[in-house]
Amino acid sequence: MSRLTLRLPDSLHQQLESLAENEQVSLNQYIVYALTRQTTMDYTIQAVPEKALAEQRAQYTTLLQTLGQASFEEIAKALDERESVDLDPGLTPEVAEALRRKLSSQT
Repeated sequence: MSRLTLRLPDSLHQQLESLAENEQVSLNQYIVYALTRQTTMDYTIQAVPEKALAEQRAQYTTLLQTLGQASFEEIAKALDERESVDLDPGLTPEVAEALRRKLSSQT
């Protein structure tokens, strides 16, 4: 385990102490919990609300209508220029299907 010295404004320190007291944990435990929660938020999958999904579909349809037709050469060129990303090794077809089921059960 490592140590970190951190300078906080007094008001933030008091607020964190109060929150830790409410949770009945030490200030250190509360800060570790809060930082862990915040860093994992970037990796949490959240369902998109139906209204936002409908807006995205409408925007996509509008975009398709304004683009017109492209030749096979233009399509191939666009595909060649797209950004390549590495897949997450943990995202297997089974995991993806489990996530789809979970998301569909939440809506």
